Amino acid sequence: MISEQTWADAQVLWDFQKMNHEPKPCSVGFGLGSHDLSVADVTADLYHRGMFPLIVFTGATSRTTAARMPRGEAEHYRERALELGVPASAILVEPKARNTGENIRFSRALLEQHGVTVTSMLLVSKPYEERRAYATARKLWEGIEVVSASAPLSLAEYVTLIGNSSLVLDMLVGAQQRLLIYPDKGFMLRQEVPSSVAAAYRRMCMQGFTSRLI
Repeated sequence: MISEQTWADAQVLWDFQKMNHEPKPCSVGFGLGSHDLSVADVTADLYHRGMFPLIVFTGATSRTTAARMPRGEAEHYRERALELGVPASAILVEPKARNTGENIRFSRALLEQHGVTVTSMLLVSKPYEERRAYATARKLWEGIEVVSASAPLSLAEYVTLIGNSSLVLDMLVGAQQRLLIYPDKGFMLRQEVPSSVAAAYRRMCMQGFTSRLI
């Protein structure tokens, strides 16, 4: 049973992770691979709304996705986008990245190989990965504008979508940890973390939501 305090702490982390950017036209849309196929849905919807002319789906597999996405996260995202009416000519697939930094670096190299000039990116991720993805992209690809996006869902709605509350809370805590430690490793820009967020993170760690910590 997850306590009311833990749900309240999870909401604090959820709210902090969301960047609350307004989608705007960008050079390229990036769909960051994960277990969450709704990332592909959001990316396809933004494409149809004219937010970018080209999509890069990026991601190999992880322990969470190896069984459900055996052809790789990026390829499953591509297949989903095709089902949603995105033309194959508007999609590039980067199939090797295994973390957010590789998502950015490998996708950048792929776009350079295709001669695509990028001045801005619309970065689509899971809702609780928005800030991490934003901070990573800003660090690893200087000089371009980064706009974040994700499925417009509340924490409760997202837990229902995924169907596993413990998994979502573990992932949420893991995302927060990376915001705290990765800047010192040079992996992302440092984000100012309010004391209320830091306290919520510590309490959730103490409650055992630690399976995604490194």
